[in-house]
Amino acid sequence: MVVLAKPKIVRAGMIGVGGMARHYIRQILANHDDTQFVATCDPSPHMIELAAETFTAGGAAVPPNEPDLDRFLATYAGQLDAVFISTPHKFHHDIAKACLEAGLDVLLEKPMVMTADEARSLIATRDRTGKHLVVAFQGSLSPEIRQAVAMIKAGEIGELLSISATIWQGWRDFTEAAWRQDPVIAGGGFMFDTGAHMLNTVADLAGQNFTEVAAWLDNRGASVDILGVIIGKLESGALVTMHGCGETIKVCTSDIRVFGTKAILRTGAWGRSLDIHRDGEPDFVPVDLDPGRGTWEQFLLVCNGAIPNPSPPEVGLRMAKLWDAIKESAAQGGKPVQAG
Repeated sequence: MVVLAKPKIVRAGMIGVGGMARHYIRQILANHDDTQFVATCDPSPHMIELAAETFTAGGAAVPPNEPDLDRFLATYAGQLDAVFISTPHKFHHDIAKACLEAGLDVLLEKPMVMTADEARSLIATRDRTGKHLVVAFQGSLSPEIRQAVAMIKAGEIGELLSISATIWQGWRDFTEAAWRQDPVIAGGGFMFDTGAHMLNTVADLAGQNFTEVAAWLDNRGASVDILGVIIGKLESGALVTMHGCGETIKVCTSDIRVFGTKAILRTGAWGRSLDIHRDGEPDFVPVDLDPGRGTWEQFLLVCNGAIPNPSPPEVGLRMAKLWDAIKESAAQGGKPVQAG
């Protein structure tokens, strides 16, 4: 008789238990018998109450909460293998750095950090500690974007000429009076929140740095940007346009086109679909893809050494340098600036 070994239980901590964090908790509880939540870290009693309801609804014990990060790490780091950080953007760098230094693998919610300097700091910390750092960008983690990147690198679309991207959402109304419209905590508005998915996916598809950027951001009377238009040039000379609209009908979607001399790719900020229109063919056709894996599943596979990191901090650095240039240009009324 063959006795199957029990799967290793991953001991996880959740830092931040807001709406997106609870979405991930529900997914993990439903799909991962190999994960045990040991503790949470959130200073809000209301968020902790909602998280407790989420754990209970998922059939799991409610883990203890330690609201202070230093005490959380002092108390629980030795009982944890990994943490999922899902806090407001401002806190990503310091929390991730502390967790890596505490010997924990880190899954970090998007956008990775606020600036390129913070991105470089996390890369250095990851290298120094030898721990894993995966950024929870659904685009970079999707089979569609991974396949598109592979096709571009293999020359299937010919020479990369340009990328055109648009993302739109009825974002302003449902984030009003929330931290996402606080420029100090959020680091930006629509273009750095939902729009960050577009910025990251374009940076991932491009596979190279921007050299020059011109950007216009419009707050529409809010404290953060609601609309944005960006024009950029890549190291190869390819051109990029990006447009974000955060005050429109109540939808959330995107469209990204990658133009080459042999073919055009069509996808979105989150992946979700990938089509190709080859020279001589009448229209776009779907690209055959391997099945997708969930965010937490891929994180665990990276930590186990089973797959290369699909969303590493190096892509986060490329996006952070782009965002730094966007802010610099927009502050000067769209004056072109050197990026990076």
